[in-house]
Amino acid sequence: MEKQEDEKIKGLPENAMRELKPGEVYKPILSPNKEYPEVNIRSVSWGVLMAILFSAAAAYLGLKVGQVFEAAIPIAIIAVGLSSASKRKNALGENVIIQSIGASSGVVVAGAIFTLPALYILQAKYPEITVNFMQVFMSSLLGGVLGILFLIPFRKYFVSEMHGKYPFPEATATTQVLISGEKGGNQAKPLIFSGLIGGIYDFIVSTFGGWAETFTSRVLPAGIALADNAKLVFKVNIGAAVLGLGYIVGLKYAAIITVGSALVWFVIVPILPLATDSFATLLNPAFIGSISSLSPEEIFSTFARHIGIGGIAMAGIISIIKSWGIIKNAVGLAGKELKGQKIEEDVKRTQRDLTMKFIFIASSIALIITFLFFIFGVELNLLHAVIAIIVVAIIAFLFTTVAANAIAIVGSNPVSGMTLMTLILASVILVSVGLKGTEGMVAAMIIGSVVCTALSMAGGFITDLKIGYWIGTTPKKQETWKFLGTLVSAVTVGGVIMILNKTYGFTGEGALVAPQANAMAAVIDPLMSGTGAPWILYGIGALLAIVLTLLKVPALAFSLGMFIPFELNIPLLIGGAISWYVSSRSKNKALNSARKERGTLLASGFIAGGALMGVVSAAIKFTGADWYNESWGSGNGAQWLALCMYALLCGYLIWDSKRAKIEH
Repeated sequence: MEKQEDEKIKGLPENAMRELKPGEVYKPILSPNKEYPEVNIRSVSWGVLMAILFSAAAAYLGLKVGQVFEAAIPIAIIAVGLSSASKRKNALGENVIIQSIGASSGVVVAGAIFTLPALYILQAKYPEITVNFMQVFMSSLLGGVLGILFLIPFRKYFVSEMHGKYPFPEATATTQVLISGEKGGNQAKPLIFSGLIGGIYDFIVSTFGGWAETFTSRVLPAGIALADNAKLVFKVNIGAAVLGLGYIVGLKYAAIITVGSALVWFVIVPILPLATDSFATLLNPAFIGSISSLSPEEIFSTFARHIGIGGIAMAGIISIIKSWGIIKNAVGLAGKELKGQKIEEDVKRTQRDLTMKFIFIASSIALIITFLFFIFGVELNLLHAVIAIIVVAIIAFLFTTVAANAIAIVGSNPVSGMTLMTLILASVILVSVGLKGTEGMVAAMIIGSVVCTALSMAGGFITDLKIGYWIGTTPKKQETWKFLGTLVSAVTVGGVIMILNKTYGFTGEGALVAPQANAMAAVIDPLMSGTGAPWILYGIGALLAIVLTLLKVPALAFSLGMFIPFELNIPLLIGGAISWYVSSRSKNKALNSARKERGTLLASGFIAGGALMGVVSAAIKFTGADWYNESWGSGNGAQWLALCMYALLCGYLIWDSKRAKIEH
């Protein structure tokens, strides 16, 4: 294989984002027939450092401020900055490894802070509950390792076989950032300029309250009356990052997601208060009170959102049935390798994965260690440990594809919904075999944490692998070194959660926000005390997913719309509509394609700028500095100004995208 020479990077190939024609082959930026610098002391050291820093930052900010940010884009920006500052040539492969190892931080943090702080929250009510470092560390580590191992057999399907069928918004933005560092000059300018615009725009909103983050129909007296009486409310998030996400997601998926959202917010939420309170309790046994007194947002979170969770779960089962051939092939390949049969070795560098034999053996060892952890670390008896490991293995493996699919479509992992479903299933099963009360709560939360981290990792890792596929790095190297990133992140997260609990605590005056963990604690407590789950609502969602599949409508995208808050779905539609508009105005196909590509660069800049400044803004809040103008930011004037600023932002995206010229 040839060694690389200095190569001029021009950007992603023209067919990177679209479906391939029959017989057409995608050729990545880095040639599959050459070797490039990827794994070395520099890339691994920086990757580990990024994993430590961003694990600590994401855990701090996620629990203190309630914001969980994706680390992939900020790390990519830093990696590009480091190679540019040191004038390092051909650093693209190294930067992918830095980003891949470092990005373990965000996904491991999400898995841990969504679930484990719930144990501290429950401890305030039940002092007999104990939490130690090994429980936090091991559940994060084992979940992360299982997520990596369970995803690898599906890599070729998601990143290669489904080429151009999924938008991969976060992977697109991260790839554009990484390439911009290599391109330099005029080609990187649109990304840098839109990154500045998006970053400053979102920073003004989140730090100073210059204008409102969300425009709502309650800005009008008639809107207040509609929300109070008819339970109808319209909302739109005016952030630059979410608009950029919508542009990359595209009109097709954005429209399906928004229709799902509209069904929930404009049909189901207004209809539910017409039911009697006893019927409302039948739908969700955890609910006690008057449903008509709830706001539309409370009706959504207490009732309607569970329909989305049911839909996501069933869409996952359907996608498992559809991809059964891939699972069968992967298992068959592992079987052949274990029997010592020689597998074809003439595989291109860019398609080399860890062997199925390794994945099978490593998965078995990881599951055995998890089983022993349940016995010695969580102190379950043999029967309860067997049930716990079965729940973890089945749900984590089956829903790996759901997490990857969701990231591929909207760049957003519905991991909290799937974890909620896992907690409920685990609780119901554990209660049925006699494990109740506080012991049951601890067991269910640890099971939930392992599964949550596995699904979070699967979703995040498919992004890394798609970036590597577009650029042309070696998947096997990404897969191998991802384990190190997971280990480092799990150690850091475990330490940070223990320190934060001692410093601030999760209950009482001045406690950490931890919204997801509070939600999990609120669900698990009644379940372990014998209260039922909202099975009817899950069933409605599941039935809807089956009907949608029969009608050939993507059920996962529709269900995500029902689960994700309405204000985050409308910007996807606006961004998708802009993408369609700028790429269809000319009769010249090449010009339309150039405009869409320039728009993708600009949208990636919005996402990158918004993500980076989101971290900065949250860090400022964490230091105790409060620059937010509450009296203005929460008023109607800020909402009307937000609408005007959003119109300008959309106008800029259209105008600058249409400035594209055909490259000869």
